Amino acid sequence: MPEVWIVTLDLVGIAVFACTGAIVAVRKELDVFGAAVLGLVTGLGGGVLRDVLIGAVPPAALLDWRYLIVPAVASVVVFVFHPTFGRRESQITVLDAVGAAVFCVAGGVKAAEYGLGVLPAALLGMVTAIGGGILRDVLAGRVPVIFREELYATPAFAGALLAVLAHGAGLGWWAYVGAGALCVGWRLLALWRGWRAPLPPGLQQG
Repeated sequence: MPEVWIVTLDLVGIAVFACTGAIVAVRKELDVFGAAVLGLVTGLGGGVLRDVLIGAVPPAALLDWRYLIVPAVASVVVFVFHPTFGRRESQITVLDAVGAAVFCVAGGVKAAEYGLGVLPAALLGMVTAIGGGILRDVLAGRVPVIFREELYATPAFAGALLAVLAHGAGLGWWAYVGAGALCVGWRLLALWRGWRAPLPPGLQQG
């Protein structure tokens, strides 16, 4: 995948995830600084972790000014217009799924381009998709969504795996779109149908 596409996918995912981080900040009644911090952490956390693990240091977020400006602007926009965003829960859910899809594809492909095998690259694609959300929820005092029974990490891993396989086979952009669509579709279908990961025996589904 050309470098320009990886950067573009990264920035789109960063903006989307920054919006979700700012929404959480608003609901926790944090100030504009808190919203910006949660937005930056949510948007950049997974990508920074990925870059550190594959040896792409300093991380892209610290080398390219766009990686800092995009989530900061997105966070402030959400903070200012939060009533509009807050009333659109279904759209926010879709945006979150799209952000995860973009990150799992871009993260998996970048890891593969740094020489990792199929499974390690797919795992790092998943980490790219879920890392920022984990940091966001920890900072906001919430149980991270991937530690609840909702299906989130599994669709991200599946999308990343398909993207890495497509990269190895030299397929075109349509294969990456398909990988992202798999992640989005699985995530949204799981929410719609109420699919859950198994809980410990004896515990009821919440």
